[in-house]
Amino acid sequence: MNKRNILYGVLVCVSILFILYALLDNFIIDPGAEGFLSHKTGLKREIHLPAWLSVMRIHVAFACIAMAAGLVNFSNRIFQKSRKFHRINGYLYMVSVLLVVITSGYMAPYATGGKVTSMAFNALNLIWLFITVTALVQIKKKRVIRHRNWMIRSYAFCFTNLLIHLITSVLQQGFGLEYALSYTVGVYGAIALLLIVPNILIKTMGISRKITVEL
Repeated sequence: MNKRNILYGVLVCVSILFILYALLDNFIIDPGAEGFLSHKTGLKREIHLPAWLSVMRIHVAFACIAMAAGLVNFSNRIFQKSRKFHRINGYLYMVSVLLVVITSGYMAPYATGGKVTSMAFNALNLIWLFITVTALVQIKKKRVIRHRNWMIRSYAFCFTNLLIHLITSVLQQGFGLEYALSYTVGVYGAIALLLIVPNILIKTMGISRKITVEL
């Protein structure tokens, strides 16, 4: 099994586990987001809870759809079996990303950590949207390799929430920083990683030549 197959296998496991966790946590275990909202102190805008929760659920649902759709489209077997499905699923991914970005934009002003964190989320949303649109433009121009590479960069942003909470937990529990500061650093740290790591993978794994894998 080559490096790309191993990487894809790990990606499948991580993505499925994270999707299940996100759905269970947000729709069954804590549907009112009480745990997450408990960290939002000193907000300058009052949260209209019913609206915020509805937007949050849409955000989570389409984030999971984007993660699943992107994962499926990285499989060479599915691509070879039905390129039409690959194309339709690709549009599903892009529509899902758009809805995730829109809902994130609504929630950004209420972000833990205040304005500094809100600005980071808005910047992240614009970067993700730009990268995803660039991937679409590249395939419209029949530039397959460039399309795949931009899709790798775009798909990395599906793991934004995972990275934010991972960094936040390390800083809060490992170094004793307060949650709000840890979360703010987590957001900026996640953005940096999401911009750097995909490019490293593209270069070191030979993905620039062939990203799809035989699964």
